[in-house]
Amino acid sequence: MTARIKEVWQEVDTVAGYKTYIELIRPFLGNQEIVATAMRQEIERCQEVVRLAILGRKVALVSSGDAGIYGMAGILLECLEQADRLDIEVEIIPGITAANAAASLLGAPLMHDFAVISLSDLLTPWEVIERRVRLAAEGDFVIALYNPKSQGRTSQIETVREILLAHRGPHTPVGIVREALRGPETSVIISTLADFSKQEIDMLSTVIIGNSQTRRIGPYLVTPRGYHL
Repeated sequence: MTARIKEVWQEVDTVAGYKTYIELIRPFLGNQEIVATAMRQEIERCQEVVRLAILGRKVALVSSGDAGIYGMAGILLECLEQADRLDIEVEIIPGITAANAAASLLGAPLMHDFAVISLSDLLTPWEVIERRVRLAAEGDFVIALYNPKSQGRTSQIETVREILLAHRGPHTPVGIVREALRGPETSVIISTLADFSKQEIDMLSTVIIGNSQTRRIGPYLVTPRGYHL
């Protein structure tokens, strides 16, 4: 969370969000009304936020990471458009997205150009995702993978590994961070492109795959920008 968030809790009378995220922020809350919904109810959640705002309520809609990066900001703005209420004031407060959080625990793997790609094909066709991975590999981007693997989606991470092995060496460093900056549950693993998919990876993991220049410096991953030391 960024500093502005600490002020927001004193300004709103209602807090809406995915129930797991509500529990994470509950220590910061006071007597606000809570609107908690399950996963995959994002549209219904935003529609309820719009309804409450139309009634004059001051509502904080909670999103993990940064609300504008795979978060709730876009859906909310579309719901306001649908309700023809773009006149309602919206403040989108930046947060720390998973790529930044994971990178801070790995060292400095995002010091040069990088791509962030979600492997979830729930809303984006896998063919589109695979093409984006291939193009990022050809462009030698460092790649941060969101939603890399789930119980029902296990083969995609292997496909990504094979695509990348066609463009960079098997010893390319790969960092796997689970529950980045969420307390004692956080775990950090440094592996290689050849072996990283053998590690424990799930929907709470962020995988950062180095480019041709990324290297390991002691316990850290660094992608040099080209400064001459």
